[in-house]
Amino acid sequence: MTGSSFRVPISHRLNYILPSQHSHSRVCLMMQYFLLTQLTLSLFGSNPGGSGDSTRLFVFQVLIVESVVAFGEVLLTVLAMPHFDIVTNVMILNSVSILSAVLQVVAECHAKEMKRLMLSVSSIIFILLGYVLFIVSYLVTEDSPSEVRKSVGLAIFGTICISLNWWENYSTLFKIPFLEEISKNIAKTRNVVCILSSLVKVLITAAVIGISIPLSEWLSLKSVPEKVSYTVFGLVAIQIVSSAMCRWFVVVACKMHALRRCFLVPMYLASVAVLIMFLIPLHTVHQQSNSSSTFCGNRPAQAQNSITMYLSSLMADVTGTLCARPIVSETKITGLVVLGLYALSWWLGLMLSTVYIWFLKIQRIERTQDLFSKQMYEGAFLEQSLLLNTRFEIRKKIKEAGSKDTMIVYLCATMWHETYDEMMKILISMFRLDKYRPKINKQNDVIFEFHIYFDDAFKDVHNGRARHVNEYAEILVEVIKEPRLPQQKIISTPYGGRLEYTLPKGNTMMVHLKDKQLIRHKKRWSQIMYLYYLLGWRLNRRYFKMFEDGGDANELKEKEKENTYILALDGDTDFQPSAVMLLIDRLKLYPEVGAACGRIHPTGTGPMVWYQKFEYAVGHWLQKTAEHVFGCVLCSPGCFSLFRGAALMDDNVMKRYTTKPTEASHYIQYDQGEDRWLCTLLLQQGWRVEYNAASDAYTNAPQDFTEFYNQRRRWGPSTMANTIDLLGSGRLTSERNSSISKPYILYQVISMGASILGPATICLMIAGSFTFIVNMEQKLALTVATVPPTIYLILCFKLKSDTQIQIAAVMSILYAFLMTGTVLSIIGDIVKQQTFMTPSGLFLISMILLYLITAALHPQEFSLVIYGVLYFLCIPSGYLLLSIYSIVNMNNVTWGTREMGGKAKTAAVSAIKRQVMQATCCMCNCWKSSDSSPPMSEQKNEPPLECSVSEEQHINIVLFYVFTILVHMNVSPHRVLKVSIAYCSLVVHINTCTIFSDETEFWKELQKRYLEPLKENKEQQEKIAKDLKDLRNKVTFGFFICNALWLVATLFLQTIGSAVSLFIPKIYPNGTLVKGERFSIDPISLMFLLSFALLLFMQFFAMLYHRIYTLIHFVAYLDTETKAIRKQSYEDSHESDQNILSQVNSA
Repeated sequence: MTGSSFRVPISHRLNYILPSQHSHSRVCLMMQYFLLTQLTLSLFGSNPGGSGDSTRLFVFQVLIVESVVAFGEVLLTVLAMPHFDIVTNVMILNSVSILSAVLQVVAECHAKEMKRLMLSVSSIIFILLGYVLFIVSYLVTEDSPSEVRKSVGLAIFGTICISLNWWENYSTLFKIPFLEEISKNIAKTRNVVCILSSLVKVLITAAVIGISIPLSEWLSLKSVPEKVSYTVFGLVAIQIVSSAMCRWFVVVACKMHALRRCFLVPMYLASVAVLIMFLIPLHTVHQQSNSSSTFCGNRPAQAQNSITMYLSSLMADVTGTLCARPIVSETKITGLVVLGLYALSWWLGLMLSTVYIWFLKIQRIERTQDLFSKQMYEGAFLEQSLLLNTRFEIRKKIKEAGSKDTMIVYLCATMWHETYDEMMKILISMFRLDKYRPKINKQNDVIFEFHIYFDDAFKDVHNGRARHVNEYAEILVEVIKEPRLPQQKIISTPYGGRLEYTLPKGNTMMVHLKDKQLIRHKKRWSQIMYLYYLLGWRLNRRYFKMFEDGGDANELKEKEKENTYILALDGDTDFQPSAVMLLIDRLKLYPEVGAACGRIHPTGTGPMVWYQKFEYAVGHWLQKTAEHVFGCVLCSPGCFSLFRGAALMDDNVMKRYTTKPTEASHYIQYDQGEDRWLCTLLLQQGWRVEYNAASDAYTNAPQDFTEFYNQRRRWGPSTMANTIDLLGSGRLTSERNSSISKPYILYQVISMGASILGPATICLMIAGSFTFIVNMEQKLALTVATVPPTIYLILCFKLKSDTQIQIAAVMSILYAFLMTGTVLSIIGDIVKQQTFMTPSGLFLISMILLYLITAALHPQEFSLVIYGVLYFLCIPSGYLLLSIYSIVNMNNVTWGTREMGGKAKTAAVSAIKRQVMQATCCMCNCWKSSDSSPPMSEQKNEPPLECSVSEEQHINIVLFYVFTILVHMNVSPHRVLKVSIAYCSLVVHINTCTIFSDETEFWKELQKRYLEPLKENKEQQEKIAKDLKDLRNKVTFGFFICNALWLVATLFLQTIGSAVSLFIPKIYPNGTLVKGERFSIDPISLMFLLSFALLLFMQFFAMLYHRIYTLIHFVAYLDTETKAIRKQSYEDSHESDQNILSQVNSA
């Protein structure tokens, strides 16, 4: 924009080349931007649209309102505003709140909120006063042309039409069925309505513009200077980008609980800031003038010499709109006062009509659709649309939710062969939560209850004549004994036994000891056990009385299902309370989320754990985030995942999860990866699974090579089976699940293909290494690279599992040497070529940079990049040898980990005796062992019940002898407990601890229906073993045929030669281009790049998006937690295990 030959038009009253071109372009292109946005949302998510005459009718009704709004926008921005000055144009946009203020008055009268009513009435008064003064300013204080007089009326009519835009914000306040039905239909078909609305607005805008511009002026469109076009469309691009960013930052501010300081105040001051931004430079120009001429007289020359040419022309246009008014050019004080008054009146009217936002109480990471009534915003009047679009009724909803909805979280840990240290980890984690949310406190939004399900807790003793708890259950008893809990119960149950504890802050912990002779063992059946107990019997029991009295408790029951969560844990999981609360946030705010998982950190020592630390990091940094962003997570790990009760109780989820495996594929899909199968069932039923990177949990990882390979031998085939099952039902799942779109299914197909072709891809990489290191011919290198894995494949069919793993360990070391040589050779080649712009150098540097940037965006985990070196060296082992081992041994359905238990001790007499001596099953304070802690009453300076020392010693001695006699009589442990407690009741007059009869019936019915121990059937076992081998052979054949075809395709590309090679020029680091020299990317490298690099970069960009929203959630959590809780969480995260137990003991 130079010279005086052209200017960007702002007003029809200024004689410019193309009248109001900027307004036309801005309105049309903004609508097109919204259209593209909604089309993208529709593509990557299924928002089902209705069908039928009723849907067409409501869409037609909505489009009529949108047409009126679009018509008003065009009247105001295209036809009216070019005739006004900049102050009027900026401030008249605030008057679009007129209808919102009127509807607020009606709603507040209905609700009898008189204080807020006065504010809304004042808003109407100020806006109407602004209209009156606006008319006076243009029609009375100055002699305006007829065209301007018409524009005044068009402007007022246009603002009233625009104010209809936010009718949906008030549609549910008046309990009118017609409006409520339309609002529900809009919510169901949001994307479709937005697309049609954008189309209608584009058409109406174009039609009005076409009618308003004379036919003779259309010819000037072809003669617009190119620089003008670039300038105009550049301004439009700035408008679109800045508006989108502004709206996004507003959403972020609300989610982070910075509503007032980062949303409300900036929006109020936006229009004032615009005026200051324009008027202060103009005033400065005028003050710098050395002449005595008027402001309007010296405007052009001073503008040209004061600022850059672009801004000079823009300021000249702004000044021209002001100087075109007589009240400014002639300095009429009365007219200037009127101008200032109606600008101030409109601004105050907007503030008063949106003052309710100041008192909003929103939840952290509040859903955008719950915060704003419409998805779209208006680019022509951005701040007004964002303020008026904020939901008017949200304050009331949040208040009711906070007072009535209390969530209960059941923490369910499954144990089997955990060690003392592992059990101690999860126990301390439970004590942290107990301290974080006491049972009775003011912040009673979440209630925690702890359950430990101990699998196979009993063993045979005395040659099978009796069953007592095993050494692992005894270890658990020793761990629980450490805190010296004051209140304990021992209960005999139909499935074995139960220990109940009251934690220091009032929450309850139960330990369920399972006897595999009474109930089915293994992890999946333990999960079914607590699912039906907590979500079935416990959830329904409280409504039995209401049902018996003829009451309708369905609504209350459904609400409680939504507010009941289960946190699935392993027996060695370590976590902080904040990790649980962050997962609760996801399920609490997003009703379509059925499960959420956190960031799992493996713990342990040794090279195997180091490898897994980086592997877990990469898996969460890139793969989990990509699944979350592109669709939803496919697997929520069972070691730390939060499930919604309503989702688990949905059709074909919990019931189907009880399916007993009868086919070979069932053993792979159901029992080898039960957590992934459960998530598959949730996804197929329409629920979403999410990942929260700020929720950290720590669990032990395999520390030796054999245990690691056995663990992945379970995970690999199970992952493949469940993914294929999900993809097989992709069409139906996509219809049910809005998070699984067709593009996401395509992404998973590509990801699955890359996983299947992993061995062949590694062979290509190894072949490239041979070519690079020893300058081997490419075809020969590929042949040599495929020989070792082929031999290992054959050996896996012939040798035992342990021998296979030993061979894999040796080959892994050899491959590590090869990878080391490859890296050193690449570095040497870079030095030799004096440039890193070689194919191998570019790939190595790009991968290093990608992982370094990814790690830098996870600053707390940045140190894990050190283990990336080990991970790189072990790539052939992890993606080639391990794949072969997993596929060939998929017929082995044993667990593979934690099966090396130590030698069983004799009966755990001492452990159970201590529990009997410490138990206070009837809350009798005088019955305690010598090392038990004082009861809760003593902490409150209340005198405990007295009992004589001789009587206590007598009880202890008698109990010891009774217990010893019963053990030698081969009585089962739960009978020992029952007889011992019965004897105590005779001596000290206490009641025995038994479960209710209806609970007993529940367990018996559950055992009979789902959990009855499986009887051994040799014929069936032999058949399943044969079927598993047949399945293994089929899968192995298909798996490796695919890899062979991939290698054959690469060999075919080798025969083509340079026809498919890519060439890159040789460039030195200083930027010098070497003519005549270039590098070629051979077919092997090309195939590797196509199969690996593209997928990795897709995941990288998904990670960037996910990190932003993880930061938002984390900041919102820190901002909304009380200072005391934040301080307590900080202290808990820094204190040792012994300190936690010391605090419990002193409580």
